[in-house]
Amino acid sequence: MTQPRNDIRNIAIIAHVDHGKTTLVDGMLRQTNVFRANQQLTERVFDSNDLERERGITILAKNTGIVYNGITINIVDTPGHADFGGEVERVMNMVDGVLLLVDAVEGPMPQTRFVLRQALEKGHKAIVVVNKIDRPAARPDYVVNATFDLFIDLGATDEQADFPVIYTVALEGRAGYQPDTLGPDLRPLFETILDRLPPPQVEMEAPPRLLVTSLAYDNYIGRVAIGRLWSGTLRGGQPVVSINPEGQVTSGRVNQVFSFRDLQRVEQGAVTAGDIVAVAGLPNVGIGDTIADVTDPRSLPPITVEEPTVRMTFSINDGPFAGREGDYVTSRQLRERLRRELESNVALRVQDTDSADRFIVSGRGELHLAILIETMRREGYEFAVSKPEVIFKDGPDGLREPVEHVYLEVAGDYLGAVSEMLGRRRGSLLNMRYGEDGTVYGEYLVPTRGLLGFRQPFLIATRGTGIFHTLFHGYEPYLGDINTRDRGSLVALETGQVTSYALMNLQERGILFVTPEDQVYAGQVVGQYSREDDLVVNVCKTKHLTNHRKSFAEINVGLTPPRILSLDEAIDYLGVDELLEVTPKSLRVRKKQLDHNVRQRAAKQARVEVVA
Repeated sequence: MTQPRNDIRNIAIIAHVDHGKTTLVDGMLRQTNVFRANQQLTERVFDSNDLERERGITILAKNTGIVYNGITINIVDTPGHADFGGEVERVMNMVDGVLLLVDAVEGPMPQTRFVLRQALEKGHKAIVVVNKIDRPAARPDYVVNATFDLFIDLGATDEQADFPVIYTVALEGRAGYQPDTLGPDLRPLFETILDRLPPPQVEMEAPPRLLVTSLAYDNYIGRVAIGRLWSGTLRGGQPVVSINPEGQVTSGRVNQVFSFRDLQRVEQGAVTAGDIVAVAGLPNVGIGDTIADVTDPRSLPPITVEEPTVRMTFSINDGPFAGREGDYVTSRQLRERLRRELESNVALRVQDTDSADRFIVSGRGELHLAILIETMRREGYEFAVSKPEVIFKDGPDGLREPVEHVYLEVAGDYLGAVSEMLGRRRGSLLNMRYGEDGTVYGEYLVPTRGLLGFRQPFLIATRGTGIFHTLFHGYEPYLGDINTRDRGSLVALETGQVTSYALMNLQERGILFVTPEDQVYAGQVVGQYSREDDLVVNVCKTKHLTNHRKSFAEINVGLTPPRILSLDEAIDYLGVDELLEVTPKSLRVRKKQLDHNVRQRAAKQARVEVVA
């Protein structure tokens, strides 16, 4: 028999990127006395790792518990970007309701659709929070109506579509039931959570069962499994079994159990059904496993996430500068790190290849894989990655490829250039409308292949003002060849130090990526050529010695500043015959085959085969 546990609410906060989820959590923590009055606070306290703070987005789902009027509210902050949808999908197994945050100006955005769909499919009720209501261009009536239309469009039940609306300014920690009458605090939001979101339904007398939805690691107690306890009671020292999704049963013993309070894990003697808890003492437990009683080893339905659509090859760095900057450079270390990532990153896949030093890593998008690369780089790993490529499938009507639903916002002046770019990338227009300020809102279906490397030329074409978001649409029949690269590379001829004299003569050939005194090697890409093919150049060329004196400072003054590629830009730039060498200190684009003569013979042979 199930019964409600009225002293708990389990909620997730979901929204599009940058609509204020993490800021709202900050306000909720402050107003439930989580912090001391004199405590120095950082903004977005839930964005705890460096990458989240730098990029201003939530990457990993995190949870905590607060107490309001004697009732524990377990809060889970989720990513808003579709590339991290695996985090959202597994979190929905832990909660009973959601707060859907919507910007008071922008309204529901593409990734609002993605995260809301996940919640509605689980049958969760929602409270709609219209945030940033103090913005001058706020239009709350439009936003609420558009959100209701989105609920209906996603197939919400009548009960789900009858959602309460709260208006907030998360940055100031204020909320109200009407947009023009906000209270001094978030009390209206807390009251609505307790009144409108259901308590967990639990079986208190049944044997314990817990579905592991995330993992943490502690230097003292080892691996910590986090999830919702669906039934029964768990105690420290209790013998249990863990059952993986394949049905394999492993015996173990719980050392410690914790609940979450005020940004901390608090050790408990026992935890009961309905709560979100942490369990230590099971070294081999993984995400999707069920922790169950020894006498009743039944598993819960495993976590399912959408399949990856993009993959890259990770390999050891075999370039001339290999091993100079990284702490972990061997294939064994690379393999162990990727396997360790699989334990917590449920949307990732890693496959071995016929080579022991190369691995195929598949994810939900370029950003998903780029975050993994940047994380490993900061941990001291040195390796090389290939250009991202999409994952094709065989269907009854032939080859099928992933297609994305693309939402664009561009100024009318740039629409022609953007439409031409998407046309070349096999995009098809679905819908277009014009805003009052001349902004054009477009929807396209574009093959995922066409969006690899799209961000940089899109920003250039729109002078940095365009915005686009993508959602996975599905697999469609292969749409034909796409040539997304119309510029070649400037490739270094020899190994040595870059000279300003050489760059002065080369800068008219294209955009340079290197500066004087940089060390380069033969086969390294040192710039983008202004034409379609590659050009081998000598960036180490020195001026012949004469008795004529000339200041090198004059040369440096005449040099155009180089384009220094970020990780995202370098991944976008890669060609099919190129690799990105990633080290803790450097990012170098290089040819897979470093020897210019070998590349030249291979290109000549390819031309002969085409003619034949």
